[in-house]
Amino acid sequence: MKDFLKFTLATITGLIVSSVLLFIISIVVMFGMLYSSDTEVTVRENSVFRLVLDGTLSERAQEDPLSLLMGDERRAYGLDDLLSAIRKAKEEENIKGICIEARSLPADGYASLKAVRDALADFKESGKFIVAYGDTYTQGLYYVASVADKVLLNPQGMLEWTGLASTPVFFKDLLDKAGIEMQVFKVGTYKSAVEPYTGMGMSEANREQVTDFLASLWGQVTADVSASRGVSVEELNQAADRMLLLQPAEECVECGLADTLIYKNDVRDYLKQLAGVDPDDDLHTLGLKEMTNVKKNVPKDKSGNIVAVYYACGAIGAGLTGSTDEGIDAEKVIRDLRRLQEDEDVKAVVLRVNSPGGSAYDSEQIWHALEQLKQEKPLVVSMGDYAASGGYYISCNADTIVAEPTTLTGSIGIYGMVPNFEGLSRKIGVSLDAVKTNAFGDFGLPTRAMNADERGLMQAYVERGYDLFLTRVADGRGMDKEEVNRIAQGRVWTGARALELGLVDVLGGLDRAVEIAAAKADVEAYTLMSYPGKKSAWEQLMDFNPGDYVKAHVLQGEAGRLLRLVEDFGQREEVDALQAVMEFEPNIR
Repeated sequence: MKDFLKFTLATITGLIVSSVLLFIISIVVMFGMLYSSDTEVTVRENSVFRLVLDGTLSERAQEDPLSLLMGDERRAYGLDDLLSAIRKAKEEENIKGICIEARSLPADGYASLKAVRDALADFKESGKFIVAYGDTYTQGLYYVASVADKVLLNPQGMLEWTGLASTPVFFKDLLDKAGIEMQVFKVGTYKSAVEPYTGMGMSEANREQVTDFLASLWGQVTADVSASRGVSVEELNQAADRMLLLQPAEECVECGLADTLIYKNDVRDYLKQLAGVDPDDDLHTLGLKEMTNVKKNVPKDKSGNIVAVYYACGAIGAGLTGSTDEGIDAEKVIRDLRRLQEDEDVKAVVLRVNSPGGSAYDSEQIWHALEQLKQEKPLVVSMGDYAASGGYYISCNADTIVAEPTTLTGSIGIYGMVPNFEGLSRKIGVSLDAVKTNAFGDFGLPTRAMNADERGLMQAYVERGYDLFLTRVADGRGMDKEEVNRIAQGRVWTGARALELGLVDVLGGLDRAVEIAAAKADVEAYTLMSYPGKKSAWEQLMDFNPGDYVKAHVLQGEAGRLLRLVEDFGQREEVDALQAVMEFEPNIR
């Protein structure tokens, strides 16, 4: 018995020690993978940039040590990295062309996809080739790939080209069955963020605005594809109505959306011909990571001037979810902006906004910090996929606002919601009572419905918030307040329509915004710096949250979408009373 216990204890000790050693080795290997991948890359002659698009697209991304450790093959692409790699490929004389391997590239909207597409179009200006190949093209990926000189498709492949749809989720009946009432207070005919809680379908006003911005988005997409493919917009719409996804691949060629049906094994030989490589020689290719690490052949700027790009991405304020980005922490943003304001080397600031909005209170605080910064140096806003509601609030006082035609912006409106769980309490056999010293002592508690006086006070509070929002926009844009009110009302506009209405100044991407900021600061030589800095691998490990990992890497697609809706509802008591948020997920596909 004594020997048995001794051997058992030794075995357990060995297992524990082995596990610890394996964990340490895994960490060492992981860090080795991360840091070894930063080695500078030399480009061989007649090379091809192999741009594999198979992951999610967000504003900024970096290697996730947990994904490496857990063997998760899903990739997160940063728009900044993609655009930088494409620019480098254009400038590198040994890169003869780009081969896009189209697999999957979910993005928050079409503005990011257009930015990638425009960068590829600029690459073609160098006279180099672009070839795209896909076994299956999603519609968003085809939009990007259609800029290629040749679009290749697997003979048994599929190409999605169906037009756009928006499919918001409504769950008022579910709340009714549970005995939960959402008491809603809003200003803005088109402010639809509250509709999932108050009805089981779109209001006529919401349907009107969604129809309008979908038509604007689709108009831009079809115009771009038409210009690249030499197929009329009318023919593209006819192709969309044929449901090409379920048609034989030959139909895609007949419609002019693809050029050649070819198997993947034969693509390399085709690329060798284009790159001028002998059929018997190897074709040298570089992936995105390698292209990112190619040294740029530009002299280092010695002026000391900095044009800062500050990224404000995700929902504004704590308690709101629904973005792949971390979210906008008002306190941190304000501190960072103050540092940029006080840094004498920073000559201009570009605020990159990709946000559907959030807390009206936090939006006002960030607005104030930007107003102070604007007094010291030029401030230019660059809008990404979204800069709506609170996202527009923090943008409206910039010297210049730059948006993509496919950006969703506007949504100038305010709402507040207070849950009432009285019905639920009765269903589960719970009774609530109250004693108070004054009339409004239990105001806002979710244990009962609000009375008429309380509703009146709450509605007045929301209307004051809306009036302040109108004032900020009118002052920032140099417009009459009534004029702003006519185009506000919570209505969402595309960047193209916002330009017509005076809500933005210029159509373009981040590069255009940087050019404008440098010109306003009157600096020709400068270094472009991005803020806030990306987290190191160690910082990511220290901040690791298992729940966040599950949401980001496991619960994607429809499952993740429903999780975010439920989580958003569950956090309603934690968020600020006033919210400046567009319909949180337009669910455009």
